[in-house]
Amino acid sequence: MTIMPGFDTVPAPEHPPSEFMAHESECRKVFLPLLEQLLDKAAEAGWSRRTVASTLMFLAASQVSASNGNIGRQ
Repeated sequence: MTIMPGFDTVPAPEHPPSEFMAHESECRKVFLPLLEQLLDKAAEAGWSRRTVASTLMFLAASQVSASNGNIGRQ
């Protein structure tokens, strides 16, 4: 039986960021089931999966923009 990670049990990466392709692939593998769970829960609550996915992309881009603005200001 495969145990799917939950939102409170995200595994640490096995590949360092310097191994870009492996790191990115691993990240996608880890977060895909979490994203699917979130989209399923949102759909059960009455949200459109498309709307939620679009909102998540917007929020993720906002987080990236905000973190880029903090570079060098620490």
